[in-house]
Amino acid sequence: MAASRYELSDVQWARIASLLPGKVGDPGRTSSDNRLFINGCLWVLRSGAHWRDLPERYGKWKSVHK
Repeated sequence: MAASRYELSDVQWARIASLLPGKVGDPGRTSSDNRLFINGCLWVLRSGAHWRDLPERYGKWKSVHK
């Protein structure tokens, strides 16, 4: 995955992936894609845009916001 301006690089992702809830091995429901969620949050924080302006590639803005 080529990192864009607002997304984590593979090296950055490797450093934090095991720290996030919902990963394989955790009890209960696992997240479908933690990296996509983090990148969506970073997009909003780094761009200064409103949550409603989150690009569709990150999923539904309301879900990422919650």
